[in-house]
Amino acid sequence: MKKTVAFYTLGCKVNQYETEAIMQKFKSCGYEIKDFDEKADVYVINTCSVTAVADRKSRTQIRKARKTNKNAVVAVCGCYAQTHEKELRSIPEIDIVIGTAGKDKLVMLVEKKGEEKIFAVDDIMLQKTFEETFVSCHTDKTRAFMKIQDGCDNYCAYCIIPYARGHIRSRSMENIRAEAEKFVSGGYKEIVLTGIHLTSYGKETGENSIFDVIKMLHEIDGLERIRLGSLEMNERLTELAEHSAELPKLCNHFHVSLQSGCNETLRRMGRRYTAEEYYNAVYLLKKAFPGSAITTDIMVGFPGETLEEFMQSRDFAEKVEFAKMHIFPYSVRRGTRAAKMEGQIDNSVKKDRAALMEQVNSKSINGFARKQLGKTVSVLFEQEEDGFYTGHTTNYLKVYVKTKEKLHNIVREVKITDYMSDRLYGEFSDVKKL
Repeated sequence: MKKTVAFYTLGCKVNQYETEAIMQKFKSCGYEIKDFDEKADVYVINTCSVTAVADRKSRTQIRKARKTNKNAVVAVCGCYAQTHEKELRSIPEIDIVIGTAGKDKLVMLVEKKGEEKIFAVDDIMLQKTFEETFVSCHTDKTRAFMKIQDGCDNYCAYCIIPYARGHIRSRSMENIRAEAEKFVSGGYKEIVLTGIHLTSYGKETGENSIFDVIKMLHEIDGLERIRLGSLEMNERLTELAEHSAELPKLCNHFHVSLQSGCNETLRRMGRRYTAEEYYNAVYLLKKAFPGSAITTDIMVGFPGETLEEFMQSRDFAEKVEFAKMHIFPYSVRRGTRAAKMEGQIDNSVKKDRAALMEQVNSKSINGFARKQLGKTVSVLFEQEEDGFYTGHTTNYLKVYVKTKEKLHNIVREVKITDYMSDRLYGEFSDVKKL
């Protein structure tokens, strides 16, 4: 009888990629993959620790796994495991804990698990090279996520991630190309590049940059789209804008983390740019890549944030006209500078400010969607939904087209005809993209 394993992933696209890599390792060792709600011999929870809410969700899934099968091996990995190993030692439901490194040894640890619990969290700060993992396919059959970078050296005042992920480490160009070619040969038309600090790719060696990676991927026949994951503000964004004519496969969707539109708040956060510098970078991207969707993260209620500072941030968000904002209240993370700062904001105030910022977000989302009306756009179709086939544009807007055709993983030109109930609808144009 086949051994079975189930997975639950919290957090970012990097975690999703790493879960896929672990999953394929288990498959190669003869395990059958089960849904997390089903009974399995092994449960793997890949955790996130970006906020206190993420920590709580991680603990909930750990306990859920044990309830589903009291005899299962429950293994925990990821950022929460890396930064809170001592806390996890006190949770009785857990059998194995590893951190953000050494995930390739998880199957071996499961196989040798005896009566004793296993805690194998390495010191991530000693990790100097990119830990290679290869993924040949994804559960998402139309776009492939590819991790090319790990770690962060910024140490923003509020952020635990540098302590969870360690120093900047970049994947070799050779291995990036090898995995990308494998994805394309498997039928994928779009690759999403992911990393903890993607725009810092190659910074530790000075040999290559994210721009070099994109140029290399452009050479691969059959790859139609290159999409970037979350980006941080630095000179690489300007470089992309300056060379846009060389990058026709690069999707015009850029998620550039802002955090605050107030310079004084940015200074306290330890962010290394001003609101003006951010605006100029976004302006260049929009100019270089027509129709660009600029999405972002905005934090409210950072320690010391006055009402005036918040309103500056809110006004700045209106000025940028984001396609979408991810808004979240500041969350205290033990071990960070911000946790010890004076002027901690009451939760009720954070909630009110998040609601006010959400009003700007709602207006921005609707405004950007309505700008698409009448345009003919390229859509990579993914699945049937409510009698429609749905897919995403290059600027990552979901489009609904009424059709009986089977269009999974097919790119077609679509004219946007309507926007109703937060949905964009379209019809096929005469041009079919092969």
